[in-house]
Amino acid sequence: MSLLKSYYNLCKPNVVYMMLITALVGMLLAQEELPSLYTIFISLLGIALCSGSAAAINQVIDRNADASMNRTDQRPLPQGDLTPFHATIFATIIGSLGALILYVFVNTLTMYLTIASLIGYAFIYTVYLKRATPQNIVIGGLAGAAPPLLGWTSITNSIDAYALLLVLIIFIWTPPHFWALAIYRKDEYAKESIPMLPVTHGVAFTKLQIVLYTIILYLVSLLPYIVLMSGVIYLFSALILSSLFLYYSIKLYFADGDDYAMKTFTFSIYYIFLIFIALLADHFIL
Repeated sequence: MSLLKSYYNLCKPNVVYMMLITALVGMLLAQEELPSLYTIFISLLGIALCSGSAAAINQVIDRNADASMNRTDQRPLPQGDLTPFHATIFATIIGSLGALILYVFVNTLTMYLTIASLIGYAFIYTVYLKRATPQNIVIGGLAGAAPPLLGWTSITNSIDAYALLLVLIIFIWTPPHFWALAIYRKDEYAKESIPMLPVTHGVAFTKLQIVLYTIILYLVSLLPYIVLMSGVIYLFSALILSSLFLYYSIKLYFADGDDYAMKTFTFSIYYIFLIFIALLADHFIL
């Protein structure tokens, strides 16, 4: 059982669950009527397996850095619960299986986009961007923003402007979300020579960037209402949630020390979850 748990944790389940929620919202928003439960299940299964594969590859590549950071030193590889070889084989199997499921039972567009996201996160971000530029999370965030598009294409087999708007929301949300955590963990990133923004440009500059990105997110979050994708339920939800996020980011900017960084990081998780739930509620109630 402990071995199964180690493989399970290798897939970063909490991250994958959030990705699946946004993918599910993309599916449910893609058409007026509800998709079949079979289509939802098989699509989410394929996306989940590929996402878990990307997470596992990320941990294989970053195993040495993970071992020296308090946030990650309890992961299966630093703990010695799994070997890099076995983790790599596992990642290859579930990634291939996920791609095959999408190809056979969903559509090739979704398969290609999912594979592109896997490569973007597991290799382009982890191998190159993460250690190449303090803008790593901005550029690499595109892979993590893809799930609602994957959900949408699994239903429609086409890329729609509304689906790209969902991607944009997550893309703009990612930097302030992650930079808040990076502020709290800046010493650990500095120890591993990972050029996160607080390490290269300082905490004060990073706090300012969080505020600026949150303002942009505030504006972007209103676009679904402006382009008539959603109605007043979503509008009021977006106004309240984005105002709260901006409040947290401003409090972080003026706070002494880094303690408010984790409060901002935690709220950002609730934010992205609730704003997508609001999209869903608006779609089916109005």
